[in-house]
Amino acid sequence: MKVYHKSACITCKKAISEVERMNADIEKRDFFKDPFSESELKKIIKMSGKKPIELIRKRDKMYKELDLENKKKTDSQMIKLMVKHPGLILRPIIIVKNKAFVGKVDTKNLK
Repeated sequence: MKVYHKSACITCKKAISEVERMNADIEKRDFFKDPFSESELKKIIKMSGKKPIELIRKRDKMYKELDLENKKKTDSQMIKLMVKHPGLILRPIIIVKNKAFVGKVDTKNLK
């Protein structure tokens, strides 16, 4: 099981402690200190079964600064922005058996 997170994120900390209680083997990575490459992010998005825009944090200040609400971007443009500004990416991201769970995750669904 892989967990991509931000160290200072409370939602991430909660998710990690819940996953740790499951005694699962966890590989953790703070994607703010060790950013995603474009190809990694594309793979995660594909595993989530969602579109890039669905993995965007609308509360992030870059979302407002880039006016993403009104300026429509292609999936490719969104991915480039997410790589450049990791704060735009919903977190945590938990990978279990080639499936990506993004954002607030119910750990019961991870088994």
